[in-house]
Amino acid sequence: MDNSNSNFIYLDYNATTPVDERVLHEMLPFFGSSYANPSGAHLFSLTVQDAVDQATAEIAYTLGTHAENIIYTSGATEAINLAIQGLQFSNRKHIVGIATEHKAVLETCAFMERLGFEISYLTVDEQGMPDLVLLTETIREDTALVCSMLVNNETGVVLPIKEIAEIAHQRNALVLCDATQAVGKMSVNTRELGVDLLAFSAHKFYGPKGIGGLYIGEQAKKVLSAIMQGGGQQQGWRGGTLNTTGIIGMAAALRIAVSELEQEQQRIGPLRDLLEIELLSIDGAFLNGSPIDRLYNTTNICFPGALSEQLIMRLGTISVSSGSACSAVTSRPSHVLKAMGLQDLDALSSIRFSLGRLTHEAEIYQTIERVKQHVQNLRNTH
Repeated sequence: MDNSNSNFIYLDYNATTPVDERVLHEMLPFFGSSYANPSGAHLFSLTVQDAVDQATAEIAYTLGTHAENIIYTSGATEAINLAIQGLQFSNRKHIVGIATEHKAVLETCAFMERLGFEISYLTVDEQGMPDLVLLTETIREDTALVCSMLVNNETGVVLPIKEIAEIAHQRNALVLCDATQAVGKMSVNTRELGVDLLAFSAHKFYGPKGIGGLYIGEQAKKVLSAIMQGGGQQQGWRGGTLNTTGIIGMAAALRIAVSELEQEQQRIGPLRDLLEIELLSIDGAFLNGSPIDRLYNTTNICFPGALSEQLIMRLGTISVSSGSACSAVTSRPSHVLKAMGLQDLDALSSIRFSLGRLTHEAEIYQTIERVKQHVQNLRNTH
């Protein structure tokens, strides 16, 4: 996979990833010669539908489920909306979320609140972990859904989703797992996790943008309603012509990611550790989130006295972020870091570094040198 932006050091893989050339190669025929609508009844359409069915079976198998439980969406945000808004006609009107959830979950919950639902948000400790005893006390007889991400997008912290699901199911509440940062980067099996709904997005694991999916388990199917009407595609869960190229690309990207997962962990993990150890040697710098229960590619570090907005500008061709890609352009402190107990100024002085498939050692050393230099410069100007 060639990096055409060779002047850039890209350390923002949690925001998005480049499409792997092998993925693009598998997608190309469906832009050209195999262009038929898979919903048609003629032979040309059926050959395209066969390719879609094969891709779906592959994705479903990787996620530990069956093809009929996978619904394609435009990405994880739409998948999350389908899962949460799909509860509009539920008899239960209470939803539990975690304070560090992605805005896609928090904003959709806020929308449900306007429809008369009650939302409870669980606090987290300084390492980003929810209190499971508090979760048990928060779930009620009328709790319809518990929302928990698997991997936090800002800190890389891995949440105890299996235990969360067990607690929720004791009260017959459904569990939505936002696995956007996990799929393709770690083993994600819906059956082993015990979740009812699971959202994912191809562009986080070297697939195309504009395609994602929602796993819907059997219990969830009994409760949810479709929020997008149309021509009855996808068992009526989401109307509209299938994004064939996206589906083919997502299946290819997931296959490659899973097959190379172990070697990527072994290669990227030490690079992340090298970066982290060196940057934490900066006077006053500290790690945000659990140093143990987290993904191998992510580190979030606070540099007191150096505002992240200014540091990012000075780093120029080094691509890092101060939080979620959806809110990285704002100068408001991260809600994730605030929920973990950081003061506004420390939250505004924190940087997320997320490594990926194209990251190499020389880039890490350059990043270390330039971050150290610019943190010192910013501190000297105050």
